Amino acid sequence: MADRTKQEIRFNAFDMNCVGHIQQGLWAHPRDQSHRFNEISYWMDYARRLEEGLFDGIFLADVVGVNDVYGGNADAALKGAAQVPVNDPLLLVPAMAAVTKHLAFGVTANLTYDAPFLFARRMSTLDHLTGGRIGWNIVTGYLDSAAKAIGLDQQAAHDDRYDLADEYMQVVYRLWEESWADNAVRFDRENHLYADPAKVRAIRHEGKQYRLNAMHLSSPSPQRTPVLYQAGSSTRGRQFAATHAECVFVNGQKMEGVRAIVDDIRAKAVELGRSAGDIKVFMGATIVTGRTAKEAQEKFEEYRRYVSSEAALVHASASLGIDFSKYDLDEPIETGKSNAIVSNVEAVSRSAGPQWTKRKLLEQMVLGSRQPPMVGSAEEIADQLMAWSQQAGIDGFNLSRTVVPECFDDIIAYVIPILQERGVYKTGYREGTLREKLFGNARLPESHTAASFRQRD
Repeated sequence: MADRTKQEIRFNAFDMNCVGHIQQGLWAHPRDQSHRFNEISYWMDYARRLEEGLFDGIFLADVVGVNDVYGGNADAALKGAAQVPVNDPLLLVPAMAAVTKHLAFGVTANLTYDAPFLFARRMSTLDHLTGGRIGWNIVTGYLDSAAKAIGLDQQAAHDDRYDLADEYMQVVYRLWEESWADNAVRFDRENHLYADPAKVRAIRHEGKQYRLNAMHLSSPSPQRTPVLYQAGSSTRGRQFAATHAECVFVNGQKMEGVRAIVDDIRAKAVELGRSAGDIKVFMGATIVTGRTAKEAQEKFEEYRRYVSSEAALVHASASLGIDFSKYDLDEPIETGKSNAIVSNVEAVSRSAGPQWTKRKLLEQMVLGSRQPPMVGSAEEIADQLMAWSQQAGIDGFNLSRTVVPECFDDIIAYVIPILQERGVYKTGYREGTLREKLFGNARLPESHTAASFRQRD
């Protein structure tokens, strides 16, 4: 195992273009500003704050359906603002990019319901406008409500969605990497030649799910293919991540369990001809900190008073595929086979045991989510983050918001300086695109499956 004692730790702010994201109910806290999510100035200020604090990026989650598993309808989700209303995350990026230079933007887009030809153009456009600071969180969805919204009766089975995703990736790789040669754009004013037609190809694809005969509408962007994020930790999800992902997101459980997932994904990547270093792993984390441990604990107790247990169950019901409204507090919960987020079901079973109940789940959701918070002084938080980095192979953290903006202000003011003193956090930004900052190169390496589609001279 490589020495990770001075491994650089990276931070992304983890958020969503909505009121209630992960920590359900905290939007009701009087100091929380997430209700301003419809205001462009809110997101511009947000981006400036993160860049001044040397965050690596902001990662924007998304869903294209409503959380209507709990009670069989969306009533509780609407009352508790459990990820509804929710706006498009991609439209925030240009505004935030305009007021920053280095901050990266990871955006979630559900490939199941988005035509690859149009989606590829949107991502190339964002990569151009941000100067190569865009990443794509590849998701296949988990809500039947999203499928119904586009005319289907229900979503496809979990593993079938990944089969579709593999073909989708092949199509967008060809559009991004193959359609335009590196030297296709000539911009020759004297001869009125902007692009060389001989260097631009139409992509022809005849597959099980997709048919395409078209050239990519965008010229090559700084990264061509955006940095690829993926969050699935199920068996099928890990195989997909090993094939495609550059950054993998995992949920914090027991350290040995996370280490096993990290090692497995990297081993699978190596089997596919990639390097273990081609994959960065980010763990979801919730931090409540202050000048002292006492101050942090007092803030944590204050936050707890605003948690909505019902909204937390609404979100859990949707992501686990289980209607918790049907269960009494101590009634054993039957998980069965789920078409929701399979890795979430597996994670809960590991933490709560095979016979878990609604009471056990609520005991975990102390801040309105299944993610147990880290509460402590800056030194204590730094110790925990470094332990995860060194012992579980974690490269960085997706820091879920609690009460914004103070939750990120506290991390910037208290935690980052400690990590800098210990030599595990940057004191300034590197130049270059997001992929250059992460891996040293603007383009995907030759070992990645997308590279096989590149035009060769």
